Amino acid sequence: MIKKIFITGASSGLGWALAKGYDSENNILGLVGRNKENLLKLQKQLNCLSQVLVADVAKPTSMRIAANTFKKKYGSPDIVIANAGVSSGTLASKKEDLEIIHKIFQINFHGVLNTFNPFMDDLLKSKQGQLVAIASVAGIRGLPGAGAYSASKSALINYMESIRVELKKFNIHVTTISPGYIKTPMTKINTYPMPFLIDAEQAATKIIHIIDKKKSHAILPWQMSIISKIMHILPNYLWDFLAKNGPKKKRNIL
Repeated sequence: MIKKIFITGASSGLGWALAKGYDSENNILGLVGRNKENLLKLQKQLNCLSQVLVADVAKPTSMRIAANTFKKKYGSPDIVIANAGVSSGTLASKKEDLEIIHKIFQINFHGVLNTFNPFMDDLLKSKQGQLVAIASVAGIRGLPGAGAYSASKSALINYMESIRVELKKFNIHVTTISPGYIKTPMTKINTYPMPFLIDAEQAATKIIHIIDKKKSHAILPWQMSIISKIMHILPNYLWDFLAKNGPKKKRNIL
């Protein structure tokens, strides 16, 4: 059975690895990103049918055009993976960071809504399909120096939980993936140790398995899953003590 898979952020990192992981004669891929040159390079490496779709997840009209272009050629996708995301250090004391905070939310949170929305009518009508969002372990607790990134991923986790319950009666599966550190361009600039860092290809293999199993929420790798559970239950005073001297992501990198 042929599966149609729509992937945002496919021009690099985890999105690229997911596309490679789904490269099978039984699959048709929608490769979405802002970098046309990289998307075309990826397409040349794939054996399966694919379509390059240059779009910006932060712009609803751009995503609607990309979705309609894919649907016109191949029909509505079976799996929609909202993978595109950005990260930057931000500080509450810096007024110039307000614009960066807005941009992070536009991509990490609103970008997911803009990715899913063009397909909702088709999914509700057919009563099948799967929506997948790539969140982050950073969404479990607020990380100092990365308030916008943490908040955007926390909002995403909660939003996905809401629509998971909302859409269950329509047989639409909703899956949230919260990875720890993955070796991608986003983490390449980090100057601090990244525990349990995994390759994008390794992460993609695990994520595809999670999607196949239609899990509701999964954290990877398994070591991060254990740590996130501990993070979640720590009282505020202890979390504050442990987090205050934690590593800080560079600012102004978007």
